[in-house]
Amino acid sequence: MRRIMALLFLMVLASCKTQQAVVAAAPEVPKTKGISAEEIIANHYNNKINFATVYIKSNVRFSDEKQTQNVTAEIKIKKDEQILISVRFLGITMAKALITPTSVSYYEKMNGTYFEGDFSGLSQWLGTDLDFSKIQNMLLGEAFDNLQQGKYALSKSEQGFELTDLQSGKTKKTFFLDTEKSQIQKQEINQPEQDRMIQVSYSERASFNEGSVPMQILIHTFQTKGKTEISFNYNTVNFNEELSFPYSIPNGYKRILIK
Repeated sequence: MRRIMALLFLMVLASCKTQQAVVAAAPEVPKTKGISAEEIIANHYNNKINFATVYIKSNVRFSDEKQTQNVTAEIKIKKDEQILISVRFLGITMAKALITPTSVSYYEKMNGTYFEGDFSGLSQWLGTDLDFSKIQNMLLGEAFDNLQQGKYALSKSEQGFELTDLQSGKTKKTFFLDTEKSQIQKQEINQPEQDRMIQVSYSERASFNEGSVPMQILIHTFQTKGKTEISFNYNTVNFNEELSFPYSIPNGYKRILIK
């Protein structure tokens, strides 16, 4: 349970650490059959979900080469402000995480431990630019990065369009979008030199007044030490309800320090 909570909390971005990119002059971005990367990106953000809050109940399956675990997760999001994730096994809350743009905290019951800190410490420890937006975007099927701030090569793929980041140095970032609404179908972060990759695929999108949400999220991580798979199957998605975000670390838990 401790491992699955850490993976859920960090949204497995930790498993594919990204080194600081080498900044270079932005190359020219080609067009593909009359359409440009900029147009695809603009269409993607035209379909961005418009909401104040979202409540999600999900089945979660975690598996690696040693074990398989099935739990449920309750996810509450107040847009751009806070995310509360509660992980339960057989109806018992085993772990919770509270994430804000400036702070991160989680505790897990099995080992009686907790973490409190901010993204700067976690980003330095993980070696990746982790932040609130990346976690929020991942849960809602949107691009990890702000695509409007980068330069991308555009090509065709099985999903429709493929955007490859031209400024990510030794780390290759690729986004696969459909042809109709430029919605994310899959996104990858790949580091060939470190033999690491994370791949996140989205399917079974459901349409709401607020926008489209993938009801299935499949996360694959590949590393030299093995493979990990996490699947989210959303059962309930409700928008713009009044939500509470109760969170307190139980007495007697031991704090985890990240150095």
